[in-house]
Amino acid sequence: MNAVSPQIGEADRLRLAPGVMLRNDRRRGEWMLMAPERLLVLDEMALAVVRACVGAEVADVAAGIDRLTAEYDAPRAEVAADVLEMLTDLRNKGYVVT
Repeated sequence: MNAVSPQIGEADRLRLAPGVMLRNDRRRGEWMLMAPERLLVLDEMALAVVRACVGAEVADVAAGIDRLTAEYDAPRAEVAADVLEMLTDLRNKGYVVT
């Protein structure tokens, strides 16, 4: 039986998993997360979430959520729910780690 991974929390600090790179394919005009033998093309919102919430320069996920809430003038609770779900999915797929 597969264990369900806990959801990413606002206090977590995330970074790209070893071997994963954020790259811009200028020819196609797409941003993607590239990992060994796989890649994930990011839409505009996914790219904004990764930039706001993942990396050494980011204090924690809560700071990224606050930034996105202000940038998109959206209700924080809705932004937080969507961001935490997306980041949990990225973690479960091996693109980010805590």
